[in-house]
Amino acid sequence: MDVFRCPRCATIAFIETTACGACGMEMGVHPPSLTMRAAPEQGTDVAGTWWFPCTNRDWGCNWLAAADSGSGRCLACRLIRTRPDNDDTLALEKLASASADERRLLVHLADLGLPVTRWFEEDGGLGFDLLSSRSSGARVGIGHANGIITIDLAESLDEHREALRISLDEPYRTMLGHFRHEVGHYYELILVERTDWIDECRTIFGDERASYRDAIARHYREGAPRDWAESYISQYATMHPWEDFAECFAHYLHITRTLVTAAAGNLSVRMEGVAAVPDGVITPRTGYADATMDEILRDWLPLATFFNRVNRAMGKHDLYPFSIPEPVARKLDFVHRVVMASRVERPLG
Repeated sequence: MDVFRCPRCATIAFIETTACGACGMEMGVHPPSLTMRAAPEQGTDVAGTWWFPCTNRDWGCNWLAAADSGSGRCLACRLIRTRPDNDDTLALEKLASASADERRLLVHLADLGLPVTRWFEEDGGLGFDLLSSRSSGARVGIGHANGIITIDLAESLDEHREALRISLDEPYRTMLGHFRHEVGHYYELILVERTDWIDECRTIFGDERASYRDAIARHYREGAPRDWAESYISQYATMHPWEDFAECFAHYLHITRTLVTAAAGNLSVRMEGVAAVPDGVITPRTGYADATMDEILRDWLPLATFFNRVNRAMGKHDLYPFSIPEPVARKLDFVHRVVMASRVERPLG
C-alpha cells in the first residue's frame, strides 16, 4: 500500500482524512483497494459497484460502504458489535477516536493480507466491543474472547491512559497498541492454535495450555523475572505464552507499519558510529512479503535508533523504547512466517 492521496490533486492524506486539506474534496477509503476515493453524498462508482459515505461520517468515519452491503455503515463500523448508547455523548466522542485506530488496524491487516472473518457472518469472527468504564462506572476489561476484542474507551483519555502506563511500569501504552495486541490473540487462535503451526509455537513461546488464571495471579504477585529483558519484548509478555505471542504480534505490526510508512516517504537513514548498528545507508522497503525477519530487523533497528534520536531532540520519550534480543527476534520470525503463510486476496472484500 502506498500513502493515501487525494483522488483529485494527489495531496498526501492521513488514513482518517475526510476532506483534502489542499483542494477541499470530500473523500473516503475504499476498503477493497485500500485507496482514497471521492466521497460525494450521492455516492461514487468503483469498478461497477456504488459506494457511499458511511452513515457514521459525522463521527469521523471516512470509509465507504458498498450499496449492496445491506447497511449504510462501512465494514469497519459493522465490525463494532457493541458501542455506547446514543445519549452517551462523551463516550461517543471517545468512540470516534478509538474507531480511527480500529480502521488504522484494519488497513494494516489488509495490507499484510491477513484474513478478516466478520463476527456477524461466522461464530468466532473478528468483532469489537468498544465500551467506556467512565460511563457506567463498571470495570471494562481489555481483552479477547472467541474473536471479540473488548476495548475500554476511557483509554482514549490521555490522563487515564498515562496514569495506567506509569502505575503498570510500561514504556509504551496507546489505543492502537491495545488493538494490535488484542488482535494478536485473535490470530494466534485462528492461524496457530487451530493449525499445524501449534507445535512449533509451543516450542518457541511455551505451552498455552498452562493455567492462565494462575499465570495472572503469579504475575501480579511476583512481577516479571529479573532477567526478563534477555528473552521477552516486555514484562507483560512474561506472564503467559498467550501474552508473549500477542506482544510479539503487536510489535511485528509496529515494526512493519513504521518501516512501510518510512518507505512511502522515500526516507533513507545514514548510520555511523552507533553501537550494535552497522554503518551505512538504510532504505526501508515498501513491502516485506519477500523478506526474512533478519532482513526486516536489519532495516528496523537503525531506523528505530534514528527515530529515538528525533524524539529526544523534541524532549519526548523514545519512539520505540524496546530492545530485541535474539530470543525475541526468533519469536518475531515465527510471527512473520505465520503471517506470510496466511495471506489471502482482498481480505476486506
